[in-house]
Amino acid sequence: MSGFTGFPLAGLDFYEDLEADNSKTFWTARKDVYEEAVKAPMVALTAELEAEFGAAKIFRPYRDVRFSKDKAPYKTAQGAVVSTAPGTGWYVQISAAGLFVGGGFYSGTPAQVAQLRAAIDDDVRGAELMAILAKLGKSGFEIGGEKLKTKPKGYEADHPRIDLLRHKSITARKELGAPDWLPTARTAKEVRKTWETMRPFIDWLTAVVAITG
Repeated sequence: MSGFTGFPLAGLDFYEDLEADNSKTFWTARKDVYEEAVKAPMVALTAELEAEFGAAKIFRPYRDVRFSKDKAPYKTAQGAVVSTAPGTGWYVQISAAGLFVGGGFYSGTPAQVAQLRAAIDDDVRGAELMAILAKLGKSGFEIGGEKLKTKPKGYEADHPRIDLLRHKSITARKELGAPDWLPTARTAKEVRKTWETMRPFIDWLTAVVAITG
């Protein structure tokens, strides 16, 4: 048993306050709230889902500010990812806005992006992805990802899937917010259901970008 009982609303309040005062002083004074209302539930949630989806990486709460103009030291959300291939997998996050569930191909090497585009260019595999994304759209998912402003090299502007070919990353996401069931064990069922709906998308991407050799 994972012991997951939901995300306490105190965790959302913690992030709302952190957005207003992103300082070491605030963090030190409220770190116990982070540990109990954010990190511990995320660890328990991912443990409960591990048998079906795989082991998760829970992100550190500290920002890397070395090359950023924004020197705020702490992230204002707690995320976790279950990787199925480099830069690819399922994602879950809690923040002041509540629960966010998603997944996809978040980032990758030029070789991975080339493989993605080659699969989209293929009439059979490209049609498969189009159908998968259409179904996700009807289920309330938002399709996103970084895209080129122009067509990628080697492809014509009138390609039937030119919009997909412009993607350097491609994701699906659903904002679940802070419903009544968030602080209850039902949250695990809702994340499981959302990830399961995404499985054809994740499987398609994993097969394409999991480059070997």
